[in-house]
Amino acid sequence: MEGKKEKPIPIPEHAHPKMKASHRVKEFFRYSFREIPEDIGMWLLIGTLLGGAIAAFVPRELFSQYISFPLDFLVALVIGIPLYVCATGSIPIAASLIAKGFSPGAALVFLIAGPATNAITLSFVRAKLGKKSFNLYLISIIFVSILLGLLFNFIWISLGANPNLISGASKMLPFSIKAVCAVILLVLVTPSLYKRKVHAIPSGIEIEVPDIHCAHCRVTLESNLSELEGVDEVFVDVATKKIHVRGSASKDKIIARIERSGYHPRDT
Repeated sequence: MEGKKEKPIPIPEHAHPKMKASHRVKEFFRYSFREIPEDIGMWLLIGTLLGGAIAAFVPRELFSQYISFPLDFLVALVIGIPLYVCATGSIPIAASLIAKGFSPGAALVFLIAGPATNAITLSFVRAKLGKKSFNLYLISIIFVSILLGLLFNFIWISLGANPNLISGASKMLPFSIKAVCAVILLVLVTPSLYKRKVHAIPSGIEIEVPDIHCAHCRVTLESNLSELEGVDEVFVDVATKKIHVRGSASKDKIIARIERSGYHPRDT
């Protein structure tokens, strides 16, 4: 019937068309050596500095003599819950705490509670979801982290509480290798110290593609559309499931290329 709206095309299973080998290699290096270091670099440096400060300035006897189980569990919760600690950055801190006498289970409590909570998140949950949800959220994190910490300590003690199980038999790489690796890591994460630029969405054609699901979808579509004659710039927004294209290429050609890529565009 004329004028009747067409039924929306059902979204197929989440699959990806095969990309060119050259583009897969390019994306591998981009994601491995640019995107990941930018995401974790700042927190990794902060965690390393905090871990180094604990190792250098905190007396070993402070934890081994005065903060033993179960007090070390409580300290881990008191520090970890209100303080935002990225999962990556929390690892060097936990390693330093173990070296100073924290039990491995207490360090695990810190690793779980630190990244999962912080003052801002807790305030948001309390304000938006209510007191009941807030209490359930906080109690769940505390309960799970303590339970897993106790289990970890139990396993560790059952194996003889051997520090070599935690420290890799105290074997360290030669200083020269560690220095070279540290320099390489610093070079990779340095860009994360600068404010990342927000991607400017190109003005032009905007097309909604409901079956965009992940970064792989973004890479596939950006690669295929960039090869289309008349396309100057492409930006695929995974969050909004929209493609923004700038250039002289017609909308029909862009839609046809999206469909050839295995996706089902919807005009906006």
